[in-house]
Amino acid sequence: MRMKRVFHIIAALSAFLTSCSHVDESERLIYVKPAQVSRHVLIEDFTGQRCVNCPMATAEIAKLQEQYGADNVIAVGIHSGPLGFAGNAKAAGFMTDLGNAYYNYWQVEYQPAGVINRNGGVLNYTDWQTKVYNELQKEAPLSLTIDNSYDPSTRQLMILVTAQGIDGNTEGKLQLWLTENDLTALQVRYNTISDAGSGQISDANYIHNHVLRDAVNGQWGDDITLREGVLKGYTYTYTLDERWTPDNMNIVAFVYNDEGVQQVVQSGITQLK
Repeated sequence: MRMKRVFHIIAALSAFLTSCSHVDESERLIYVKPAQVSRHVLIEDFTGQRCVNCPMATAEIAKLQEQYGADNVIAVGIHSGPLGFAGNAKAAGFMTDLGNAYYNYWQVEYQPAGVINRNGGVLNYTDWQTKVYNELQKEAPLSLTIDNSYDPSTRQLMILVTAQGIDGNTEGKLQLWLTENDLTALQVRYNTISDAGSGQISDANYIHNHVLRDAVNGQWGDDITLREGVLKGYTYTYTLDERWTPDNMNIVAFVYNDEGVQQVVQSGITQLK
């Protein structure tokens, strides 16, 4: 993986204008506060292929995304912990060292469990509905957009994240993750996913979605400071693993600080024609 440092897309136009002494005071531009944007929700779902209850948390995610929209409730399946599976010669596994690092950081004690917008601690999936609703009522202090291009001949992905300060100044970290959907692999589950009393089976044809594959810019991301009204761009390059299917992947970008996730967005991968 290779990463490029931050560059500024747009300089502060108002600073330039006010430095021009020949512009009459009455003709100078008046600062207009950027329009507020709603805060999206990030669900970090600590899951595992050996976790018989985890498909019920996955069903809860699907319910929340149907209710509020998949772009408003963004889920990342972090395969980790004692119920995770790293794979072997016979079966694919999705547990990673990165996932285990997050599992240990949040001191997860059981699975399934989730962290919602990185505030409020680790929650059982039965408590996600209320927490997600409350987070969606908040306004975001910044906006984020993702543009990207992927070259299949080199498997190189180029990413541009644009961030704009909306309300006050924001300091924190910008994190980029790669996730993958539509992965058929082993999952221990109840015979009827929604019924814990229906007996356990090992389902080799279970479909796994929003599986965390890797962090583009390190385990904890890059420092970011945004002033209100200022636009910044951040560029990255990443070479995709040969085993991953780009058409099934998403880029997840979010800014977080000690108060939690301030905004999160996701985008599919765009292949060059």
